[in-house]
Amino acid sequence: MTIPLFRILSLSLATAALSSTLLAGCTAKGETEQSAAAATAEEQPTLPVTQLVTMDTVLYRKYVADIQAVRNVELRGRVQGYLERIHVDEGQEVKQGQLLFSINDAPFRTQLSKAQAALSSAQAEARVAALEVQQVKLLVQKKIVSETELEVAQAKLKAAQSQVAQGQSALSDARLHLSYTQVRAPFDGIIDRIPLKVGSLVDDGTLLTTVSDIRAVYAYFTVSEGEYLDYVKRHRSGTAQAAGADDVQLILADGSSYPHPGRIETVESEFDANTGSIAFRARFQNPDKLLKHGATGRVKLASEVDNALLLPQKAVFELQDKNYVFVVDQQNRLHQRHFVPKTRLAHFYLVESGLQPGERVVYEGVQDARDGMRIRPRPVGMDSLLAPAPQPRTGGGGAVTAHAF
Repeated sequence: MTIPLFRILSLSLATAALSSTLLAGCTAKGETEQSAAAATAEEQPTLPVTQLVTMDTVLYRKYVADIQAVRNVELRGRVQGYLERIHVDEGQEVKQGQLLFSINDAPFRTQLSKAQAALSSAQAEARVAALEVQQVKLLVQKKIVSETELEVAQAKLKAAQSQVAQGQSALSDARLHLSYTQVRAPFDGIIDRIPLKVGSLVDDGTLLTTVSDIRAVYAYFTVSEGEYLDYVKRHRSGTAQAAGADDVQLILADGSSYPHPGRIETVESEFDANTGSIAFRARFQNPDKLLKHGATGRVKLASEVDNALLLPQKAVFELQDKNYVFVVDQQNRLHQRHFVPKTRLAHFYLVESGLQPGERVVYEGVQDARDGMRIRPRPVGMDSLLAPAPQPRTGGGGAVTAHAF
């Protein structure tokens, strides 16, 4: 049977059309799969990831400090009178016993002269009474007068002697009041402001000035109960002296470090009921007189923490007053996790619980991360994050220095 030519041509064209359709479908499917893969890759952002490690850390805590002179005394008038002369100027260094103020002493010199005269009169009367007693004794021995006369003479002598004692007391009192007109420095120090001028009336209790001994100063600061207990434990340990448990540094108001180290001398006996804190007192030498009474600063107290787990602050975000991080698993998938910080450092948290050494966390960009998201991690070494910190303490592996606030 012979097939017509036009039917053969029609069949060939149909076969070619079907082949073209199948080829186009395969090509479109391949392109779709490639586009889906590319889209999936684009949905995985690249985020910096760091691995948590433990290390020995020197932890610095800073506390607001109130600086006071070791001795700071108000000089006040002890007698009434006009301020006759001021022998020093404000801010001047003075020596112990140096004359500072003179109050008009004319009335007190008059009182002293009267007291001296009264004492001389009483002493003369006492001598007369003593002679009279001797004479009466002779008369009694000769039985010229009775014993009663002798008793009377002795009584007069005792009265005269009492007048002498009273005169001596009045003289001492007059001399003391006269000495109060010369106000002298009680110790070596620096004069504060002088509110009165020459000619001002001074009363008993009038403030003349203040003298501060600032060769050394006290820095008072308060710490929490937990930090106090930590300090006591370190102080009582056998390595307290080697660890410098009592050594402190002072940061001045301009942010600079005071060149002379200080040392904790004492701790108050009870906690403040309102704040739950307790006050420490540190002593700093002040040979250059840089620190003044009433100044402020911050005391920096060091403590060593072994095997501390440090977490960068940039990796942390807060939800409902709790701290979270994104932990990266082996499949590079993110898991939101809550952790408990022990303390906050300058750029790190010291982890109390919730995280383990060796785990990976998102270091930066947590605001764009989501729980369950897959990412492409870009490793960031912890050493590079700790590089800006001061030099580590020696001994132990991987020690760093951190600052707490």
